[in-house]
Amino acid sequence: MPYEPPTHTVERSLRATTGARTVAGVDEVGRGAWAGPVTVCAAVTGLRRPPAGLTDSKLISPKRRAELAPVLESWVTAFGLGDASPQEIDELGMTAALRLAAVRALEALPVRPDAVILDGKHDYLGQPWKVRTVIKGDQSCIAVAAASVIAKVHRDTMMAELGAETGEYTDFAFGANAGYPSPVHRVALEERGPTPHHRLSWSYLDALPRWRHLKKVRFSAEAAALESGGQLGFDF
Repeated sequence: MPYEPPTHTVERSLRATTGARTVAGVDEVGRGAWAGPVTVCAAVTGLRRPPAGLTDSKLISPKRRAELAPVLESWVTAFGLGDASPQEIDELGMTAALRLAAVRALEALPVRPDAVILDGKHDYLGQPWKVRTVIKGDQSCIAVAAASVIAKVHRDTMMAELGAETGEYTDFAFGANAGYPSPVHRVALEERGPTPHHRLSWSYLDALPRWRHLKKVRFSAEAAALESGGQLGFDF
């Protein structure tokens, strides 16, 4: 399906209306997975023309993503990556974990951005960051699209490497599903139970009677307030 290439329109608007000089595009990956961290990338691109074919990582084949990511890492002015672990997700809830990963990514940049373009409609970052949310920003904004590809390839590589030396998690096929729901993943969970890399507060455990007792209940007042929307729309 044809798509419009991303532009610097939102970044130019932020520069004109807020005086921002450094604008970072931020995107996440791993929100709906059963296993692995949630990963956020913050990318600063300036107003230069991007490499050909840049768009939302979900619209690019895995092979092309793997080719494009190192090109983008050299092309961007700067990028930072941040992860929130499965244990942090279980303890804090997804909304707070996303913020934690995003702050880690932004703080990994060599210069603090004056403004942030955040993919989606929910501002999970908040103060003191100056945030502009953009629905489908990973398709329309160059900096967010770059962050999308870098984050996706980083996390996919991390998941593929889990237990690679020992073959400990071969049954889970993390290299193919990156920790997301899949028939192979579900069968492995039914037979072996969750690994240390799984999120134990996730509702997939409700459908696994043998392992249901491992489910963690995370319910502090702060976490409940941050997570008022549940698992951000994902119901496994």
